[in-house]
Amino acid sequence: MKFDIKEEDLIIKPYKSTGSIQVREQKGAYQKIRRLLSWLLIITFILIPFIQYSGQQAVLLDIENQQFRFFSVTFWPQDFILLASVFMAGAFALFFVTSWLGRVWCGYVCPQTVWTLAYIWVEHRIEGTRNQRIALDKQKHSFAKLQKKFVKHFIWLLMSVVSASTFISYFIPASSLYSDIMQLNCTGLVTFWLCFFTLCTYGNAGWLREKVCIDMCPYARFQSAMFDKNTLLVAYDKERGENRAPRKLKDDPKQLGLGDCVDCNLCVEVCPTGIDIRNGMQYECINCGLCVDACDETMSRFNYQKGLISYTSEQQLFGQKAKGLNVKVLTYGVITAVIFIATSFWINSRVPLETSILRDRNALYRVNYLGVVENTYTLKVLNKTQQALHYKISVQGLEYSNVTLPKNLLIAPGTMREIPITISIDGQTLHESITDFSFNIQAIEQPNISLQKATMFYRGSNSEYAG
Repeated sequence: MKFDIKEEDLIIKPYKSTGSIQVREQKGAYQKIRRLLSWLLIITFILIPFIQYSGQQAVLLDIENQQFRFFSVTFWPQDFILLASVFMAGAFALFFVTSWLGRVWCGYVCPQTVWTLAYIWVEHRIEGTRNQRIALDKQKHSFAKLQKKFVKHFIWLLMSVVSASTFISYFIPASSLYSDIMQLNCTGLVTFWLCFFTLCTYGNAGWLREKVCIDMCPYARFQSAMFDKNTLLVAYDKERGENRAPRKLKDDPKQLGLGDCVDCNLCVEVCPTGIDIRNGMQYECINCGLCVDACDETMSRFNYQKGLISYTSEQQLFGQKAKGLNVKVLTYGVITAVIFIATSFWINSRVPLETSILRDRNALYRVNYLGVVENTYTLKVLNKTQQALHYKISVQGLEYSNVTLPKNLLIAPGTMREIPITISIDGQTLHESITDFSFNIQAIEQPNISLQKATMFYRGSNSEYAG
């Protein structure tokens, strides 16, 4: 079956703000999925900072000490390329999902959508249904109206404070943060960020809402570049729905020359961005499926077939057979998988130890009256683990050498220690003026943590050992 889809129906139309959008609450299969995901995401977001690992917060982005901790792995400024690789993998994963399933990220898991619909849920419980809220806004100021508005905004602010403090607890240890908040003993910097993120959450989810998605979010602007004719999107079956018009439950639409759309306008009333999906594809659509559930509910009431508004593709809208994953989607998927695998292998093979070698700038070497040559080095050893470790240092490639270094090489977690080392060797045992060798650094408690660093030993010219 082919649909009478005109080219102008596929043109992205400019969005025009209609003022405040009052969203109708809707139930349905897709909303059960979205609400379940929303609860899981919110609970996970709140609980993660309280998870402990080895006696400390498992996930902590400690900017002050320049370390990002994820359970047993700690990233340091030197590991920035690893973090960049993780973010790159996440970006390609988003491209892959968008090319395949459209804007499901926006509709189901985007924080802006999750928080906005949570605020709308509170609004519905306090001020009533969509029509009741519209009527309440039109009423003159009264004690009952002000009371409802006060309670709503008070709960919104509480939700914003919880959201802001939770977000900050990813950067400041949750135990000390919440203790300071309860005792009203926060520093000026923490107080500023707490107020800032509280106002951001309150403003974005309570007031700006769809304007963030439409006018501020860059993803809404470039996501269409990843769409193709097989991308899943929410669309209205115009061939089946038109001509639209109200009718009674017992009316036969065919006898009246009508389509299946009863023009109930519910698809518009439930839309968080306030669009009419019947006007064709629009970039403001976030693929949340609210209009799908609303339309299916109406179709069931009239005993019509569901799917007048559904998740479909441009290919299906033109009556063509839907195709599976195409080359572009598969390419995004392969690139995503490769980056994730490579990054995982990179992180797994990463040695949580870093060493640099500095030589004595005053003299490359010293020769005493016995012909013994000394070279002095300073090893900077960084312990990138989360535990204090003892290290042992040995020399490879210099036979008969004598190594002088401190006995107790205990290095605290996340600390760099400078270790002075002097290597002495009889100059006559060396055949070259410069000999390559390496320092071997190994953690005693965890022998698998080891590193080899190459350097050179200077002996000087043969004339110094002629006698």
